[in-house]
Amino acid sequence: MKTYKVKGLLTGEGFSSNVCVRTDDNGIISSIDTNSEDLDAQQLNVYALPGFQNAHSHAFQYAMAGLAERHATNQTPDDFWSWREAMYQLALTISPDDLENIAAMLYAEMLRHGYTNVAEFHYVHHDKAGAKYANLSEMGERLVAAAKRVGIGITLVPIFYQKGGFGKAPTAGQRRFISKDLESYLELLSASEKSTQLYEHANLAIGIHSMRGVEPSVIAELAKDGPQNSPFHIHISEQLKETEDSIAYLGKRPVEWMLENVEMNDRFHFVHATHLTDAETDGIAKSGANVVLCPTTEGNLGDGIFPLRRFQDQGGKWSIGTDSHIGINPFEELRLLDYGQRLISHKRNTFYSKEQGDSGLYAYEQVTSAGRKAMNNYSKEYFKVGDYFNAVLIDANAPLIASSSLDNLASTILYCTDASMQYGTISHGKLIVKNGRHQEEDRIRANFVKTMHALGSRR
Repeated sequence: MKTYKVKGLLTGEGFSSNVCVRTDDNGIISSIDTNSEDLDAQQLNVYALPGFQNAHSHAFQYAMAGLAERHATNQTPDDFWSWREAMYQLALTISPDDLENIAAMLYAEMLRHGYTNVAEFHYVHHDKAGAKYANLSEMGERLVAAAKRVGIGITLVPIFYQKGGFGKAPTAGQRRFISKDLESYLELLSASEKSTQLYEHANLAIGIHSMRGVEPSVIAELAKDGPQNSPFHIHISEQLKETEDSIAYLGKRPVEWMLENVEMNDRFHFVHATHLTDAETDGIAKSGANVVLCPTTEGNLGDGIFPLRRFQDQGGKWSIGTDSHIGINPFEELRLLDYGQRLISHKRNTFYSKEQGDSGLYAYEQVTSAGRKAMNNYSKEYFKVGDYFNAVLIDANAPLIASSSLDNLASTILYCTDASMQYGTISHGKLIVKNGRHQEEDRIRANFVKTMHALGSRR
């Protein structure tokens, strides 16, 4: 058993002061007491927020973060599609060992920044020649092993990737991704489920790469007849060209087609959904489906800006992810999301509703609730007896934090903190990041650097 005493614990209504959180040997909360004087508690001069949910990750892409920013001056400026080719080259080179070491470093960094769970949108399934491994989930199993090694919760989302574009055969650069039909994907899904059983904090979700990546009629079939008790993730409407190609192939925009052909609810998670009409925006919100926004990646790739204000006005729910991992700090994701909306609306009140006017509290509620749903966790309370204790810890001595009232604290933390103010992270009851360092940081970093040198991708 373990007891932590924190200066403040965030609830849906704000911070409670001087709280003791007791956990059992498995890291599950056994009691939460205010103004307790437990002399055996580990005293932490911190404010505790619910651990962030990273609802969209491509772990292998961490190996190329920052490498796509050098451009030939005598060529047409590149875009998402040229970046994609560079990404394919990396995907074709990594081994299972490489992937595990890259993911372990990434996941340790996620923990350092306050993420305690990650939805891994995983599509590098086969060997370098495109042949299936003896264990269909060899690469997915390495991601689970990496998560277990560093102590983060993982929702493995093995991705169905079938086509090279609307009505197009897959390309050679996509050979490690492909499941030729629904039966093949269901076999992969079954193998992936076995991989998640190797780690107590791992589970499974369904994933479609995109409407251009899987024949739309097959997407509808999987949504209707596939497992119904798992989250359903899909990239959609990220790029203008994708929307144009969808109209040419289907006579419909991607989200428009999904709304008309798939019965959606809150197990569906639309990643990016950047380019929407008003009707599509309203339709997603009214269906109960969630949107996963990845502001640093969407900004880096030049995707565009999601119509968040209208979506929220219709009751839409959203979470955040780090996608290509050009940024990993959840507070930075939220600030960029907010400021992008302010720049196009010329108004400051982005994170709000009729019920909640505190921007910080509103943002935490959105990313916690919808983010947990992406992991197949529908628990609504931030901290509850019977749930695992997952928390990001903010240093109470940081100047702006120390001088703020409890009423001002949520938004002060959201808008004014940087990584130096994040004391640590408790993941599934364990203080796994302390004083800004993961407990296995040196070993994880050494393996990562060795892998990067062997790949030669960062030279």
